[in-house]
Amino acid sequence: MSSSDRAKLPDSAFAYIDSRGRRRLPIHDEPHVRNALARFGRVSFESDQARERARKRLLNAAKRYRIVPIGFITGELSDRRQLASLPTGVVTFLLTDIEGSTALLRQLGDGYGEMLNEVRGVLRQSVAKAGGREVDARADEFFAVFGHALPAVEAAVAAQRAMCQRTWPDDLECRVRVGIHTGQPTLTDSGYIGLAIHTAARVCSAANGGQIVLSAETSAAVEGSLPAGVRLRSLGRHHLAGLADPEPLFQVEADGLAADFPPLRLGVASTPEPGS
Repeated sequence: MSSSDRAKLPDSAFAYIDSRGRRRLPIHDEPHVRNALARFGRVSFESDQARERARKRLLNAAKRYRIVPIGFITGELSDRRQLASLPTGVVTFLLTDIEGSTALLRQLGDGYGEMLNEVRGVLRQSVAKAGGREVDARADEFFAVFGHALPAVEAAVAAQRAMCQRTWPDDLECRVRVGIHTGQPTLTDSGYIGLAIHTAARVCSAANGGQIVLSAETSAAVEGSLPAGVRLRSLGRHHLAGLADPEPLFQVEADGLAADFPPLRLGVASTPEPGS
């Protein structure tokens, strides 16, 4: 962007303006938002408060362009040594979310925090045992990454089995939805960015509590290598918000897990496979 073009932009087109009026991190279009995400960790902010304001502005811009910058949301990956140890290239993301979390919070009150910690403990143990890495945990959501697809599926199955065996206060039911997608995101100083992140989030959002849903890319990556007692069932092709084409989705079925679920949680009509 030329200096003259930059000068024409309003202040709202920048994530950070310092006390001297210098405007940094333009966020007026998608390429510049992605660039700002990649450069955010290299900017010297005048204060922690200024950094936090810029972070929020950048996140809002990312949301506007449907960019999901996992690892940047909470700033938990600010340590570059931690970032450098994350897998790159083709990776597999595992995302989870607690079903009906608002209702559970209403029923448990302060006790919900203990439930959330237990759920995260189950997920962390399963992910670590399978060789995955936790990337982010915020509110009721959990994000992990794997260098290969099969360990991600194994972690999801182990986590769901462990969740099935848990009992919860007041005989409440706590279930997590799991989405898994394989793709090639970009690892920046601020975490992973790219369409693979967005796709993984949409696959997770489509799942029901207790269900494990895979994208076609992950399904292809694990074909022929699933352990005994674990299998995949086609759920057909579905439109996921923000993605151009219908996505083939698959459900993981395994001994000890529920197999029957309501229709996928989709905002628009789906396209079933022929004969399904």
